[in-house]
Amino acid sequence: MSENGSLRRGRPGYDQQGILDVAVAAFNQYGYDATSMGVLADRLGLSKSAIYHHFASKDEILERALDDALSALEGVLHDADASGGRPADRLDLALRGAVHVLVAKLPTVTLLLRVRGNTEVERRALARRRAFDRAITALVEEAQAEGTLRSDLDASVVARLVFGMINSIVEWYRPGGREDADKLADDVIAIALDGLRMPASNRVQELLG
Repeated sequence: MSENGSLRRGRPGYDQQGILDVAVAAFNQYGYDATSMGVLADRLGLSKSAIYHHFASKDEILERALDDALSALEGVLHDADASGGRPADRLDLALRGAVHVLVAKLPTVTLLLRVRGNTEVERRALARRRAFDRAITALVEEAQAEGTLRSDLDASVVARLVFGMINSIVEWYRPGGREDADKLADDVIAIALDGLRMPASNRVQELLG
């Protein structure tokens, strides 16, 4: 980046973000390991040295791409916590936010979900993803303890099942389809959370003993 924090422009036609976008598409199409710098150069119509003007290595490109997805997901948790709502409401916000992230950052989230830990960059990304999963599980546990979600289900299983559904969006969602991110998030909440919510009558009975 330049001193003022903006993306560097050097070679004609592409800045860092432009190269990153093309690289992510190639990683998703061919797999990260199978995508060499030569493949990227051919796809971009640039020399390898032109790519190295912006990125020191293929690992750096991967790290930037994964950080794009992970930072957005971590921001969802921050916003949910900052809302100050009840656990179930914060969980609702986090799940809706995650759906929006998947829609807005479909290529980089797709790449994140395909990471297997073969490199140090991938292992760091997986560690951040596991921390995110633990935070979601903790929200489920808090909502169960509060009595707004069913407590007869294991919180970690609930979190995995819900995010299994959310993560599947990357396999079939296409921008410009029948549903926008808001409607898609409504559908996810209706399927995932509404079936987990404790009926009001049951909550009253539990409070009364």
